[in-house]
Amino acid sequence: MSLAAAPARIATGLFLINSGLGKRNLPEEAAQGLRDMGAVGVPQLKEVPATQFGQALAYGEIALGAALLLPVVPGWLAGAGLGAFSAGLLNMYRQTPGMTIDGIRPTQEGTGIAKDVFMLGIAGSLIVDSIAN
Repeated sequence: MSLAAAPARIATGLFLINSGLGKRNLPEEAAQGLRDMGAVGVPQLKEVPATQFGQALAYGEIALGAALLLPVVPGWLAGAGLGAFSAGLLNMYRQTPGMTIDGIRPTQEGTGIAKDVFMLGIAGSLIVDSIAN
């Protein structure tokens, strides 16, 4: 892990681990809500049982956060994982009615998800830093 990438990896990794830990024991209706939101961007998710989706999301976030924190994981690999995750979130944001004003700029309801553009930027930075160094 490069010293320049460490602050972004640590901050994002801890954020994702915290988010995943908070989703481990979701009630059925909360897991269903998350799954249905995800299905807007990836329609095949509608076929996944809500509790299974909630558990997969929780442990996926924890695993991605851990990969960002572990210095043995190359920056390009951690960046690729983070990029895929954040691109999926942004795809859902773009396609969910009421989240954007014009397909890009967020409404009040969309601001919480639109901030995931920062994770996409961090992913790009990790990949570029890994290639350059």
